[in-house]
Amino acid sequence: MADGFGEGLPTRRTLLRVAGLAAGDAMFHPLLRAVGPARVFDVTKFGAVGDGVALDTAAIQRAIDAAAAAGGRSQVLLRGGRKYVAGTLELKGDIDFHLADDAQLIVSTRREDYTAEAFITAHEARGLRISGTGSFQGRAREFMTGYDKAGEWWLPKEWRPKMFILTGCRDLEVRDITFAEAPNWGLHMLGCEDVLVDRIKVRNLLDVPNCDGIDPDHCRRVEIKDCDIVSGDDAIVVKTSRQEKDWGPSADIHVHDCVIETQDAGVKVGTETTSDVHDVLFERCKIKSSSRGLCIQLRDEGNVFHIAFRDIEFVSRLYSDPWWGRGEAISFTAIPRKAETKLGSLHDVTVERVKGVAENSVRVCGSASSRVRDVSFRHVDVTLDKTTRYAGGIYDNRPTTAGPGIVPHATAGFSIERADGVLIEDCSVSWGAHRPEYFGNAVEARESTGVKVVRFKGEGARKELGDGISVL
Repeated sequence: MADGFGEGLPTRRTLLRVAGLAAGDAMFHPLLRAVGPARVFDVTKFGAVGDGVALDTAAIQRAIDAAAAAGGRSQVLLRGGRKYVAGTLELKGDIDFHLADDAQLIVSTRREDYTAEAFITAHEARGLRISGTGSFQGRAREFMTGYDKAGEWWLPKEWRPKMFILTGCRDLEVRDITFAEAPNWGLHMLGCEDVLVDRIKVRNLLDVPNCDGIDPDHCRRVEIKDCDIVSGDDAIVVKTSRQEKDWGPSADIHVHDCVIETQDAGVKVGTETTSDVHDVLFERCKIKSSSRGLCIQLRDEGNVFHIAFRDIEFVSRLYSDPWWGRGEAISFTAIPRKAETKLGSLHDVTVERVKGVAENSVRVCGSASSRVRDVSFRHVDVTLDKTTRYAGGIYDNRPTTAGPGIVPHATAGFSIERADGVLIEDCSVSWGAHRPEYFGNAVEARESTGVKVVRFKGEGARKELGDGISVL
């Protein structure tokens, strides 16, 4: 069976390109060949105070503009030991925007200090580097109206900025920085190419909605590596959101060696899939908490294909009702966003050497208008156990208005619906000590064709289910 990155498809060259192995990092990331900064532009020399009170937007922007005019990868320096408060800043190409030591760049909470929908912006900047061991502080709670005890999350005000929107950038590098308490999306890269995100830390609040970690959106040739992410919403999510300009597909993306904590999806494609997403590799990641460990959500007209997940450990569990996801170990779904949506296709996905503990299934689910096809699971080992107080026995189809968002459903180890060509090879399902009545078969397939179960280890959650394999 063709599986995207395995036998039967000429994808070896693509994998090498994505992983940066064919000629090393210096070939994959042109910025790594660049020499040090030609000149240093200290923002205090342009009037920045850095006392945590004064608004330093204008002074920092003057330093950015001067460094960009000088060129030669000049450095904009925010020295340590200071706290700089700012509204929207627009970074430019051919500079290194550097937060040294423990420098903090702190968002202003006043709407009038923003000229865009984000704190840090860049537009078609080439050769931009954002670096340093300092931090970007988002003050998330100050953009909230209050805490909803029933939903167990903070409720946002009408307006709140994203931390970063980097648009149409080329040869982009984001290295070593920390950003924390994002009020909205974190590192949003839209229509960027040749990108390296290396060793950054994300410290968002787990109970703030929409504070994604890293979002490559319509991006190509991206490497995200060695990052440490805590975020309430999706940690690392590849997407193609609806935009006025056609920024093209998201493709040739390699995510590896990251550590993740989230109350939403750990590593994900979607839900926004208005253009194609293809040739994406997630590997060697540890997902310490999530509501879905591995996730693909096709909801729009784009096609999603040649996606691979390898050597990943995860924990997935249920959370309060407002959070999307219902503790699925793995969830690959193709469901129209609206009844009138002309849904694209989801196909050629591989999952290899993945293991974890979850409260819900490994799920593959297509729809009447778009059946999922050619998905392979090899050496996938899942333990299902009821570990939280939240109601289970359901699947989460959101976002969709074409049908119910929450669907009552027995919990199988592997649940396959409206899919063709699914291979489950050398996999296992175990059941923990807490087995509610809705825990069921080890493998269950409905309205599907070409489902193959090879050298499987496991049985149903209850004795009367026997081997627990039901392929109808």
